[in-house]
Amino acid sequence: MQVDHHDLYQEFPEFKEGIDALKSGNAYFARQFASYNRLTGKVENLEEHDMPVADFTIEDMKKQRVKLKDEIYHLLLAFRAGQQSVKA
Repeated sequence: MQVDHHDLYQEFPEFKEGIDALKSGNAYFARQFASYNRLTGKVENLEEHDMPVADFTIEDMKKQRVKLKDEIYHLLLAFRAGQQSVKA
């Protein structure tokens, strides 16, 4: 089975510096980032190995991943806005 990889650096290439800065400087972001990566790894592992799992289980995991990704995106936007206000 072809598995799409959902690495945040690939998902948000324009936020690479923000991801690096927040991972090291914001404990909440670092936890969300780690949770997203753990969940993504589980989903990709299940998909790659065609593991028997209920459809609702994998769909629930994907919904959780989307929720985390959305939260991470908003944290990155806030970080970018804060950087731009400092420069102004």
